[in-house]
Amino acid sequence: MFSVIIKEKSFSVEKTDKGTQVSGKTLSWDLQPIDSKRFHLINGSQSMEAELVSIDRESKTLQIRLNKKVVSVSLKDRFDLLLEEMGMEDQGSANVQDIKAPMPGLILDLKVKPGDEVKKGDVVLILEAMKMENIIKSPGDGIVSDVKVSLKQSVEKNQVLITF
Repeated sequence: MFSVIIKEKSFSVEKTDKGTQVSGKTLSWDLQPIDSKRFHLINGSQSMEAELVSIDRESKTLQIRLNKKVVSVSLKDRFDLLLEEMGMEDQGSANVQDIKAPMPGLILDLKVKPGDEVKKGDVVLILEAMKMENIIKSPGDGIVSDVKVSLKQSVEKNQVLITF
């Protein structure tokens, strides 16, 4: 399952044994490739051409030309939806302000201190939750301003752990 956002309107898309469903309704479209970027689409008696104008893989955004009108389409896969559900959807942004606990747990190890410079993907702490060790990584580059937690401290979901 994934989500498609067009003009700030969100649609859930899911492949089922009945076909592709958009927001619970089964599509009866016929989609045929013309070339690597263009497709012919038939929906009932309506025929249209779609062309992939551009792809931004990092932001998961497509620009699609549908019958000479360009539309921006944002995609969220099941992992994006899970991160959103856990309150971690903004952790991938380039301008990092803080790191919040993705779930309740216990701080097992702190890998940074105030003043440390971290790069995107660096391990900043280890959080134990449900008897599993979760490695929390920096979502972007920055300099640690403050570490708001200590070793063996219990934390709640969305509690600020580290600020930049």
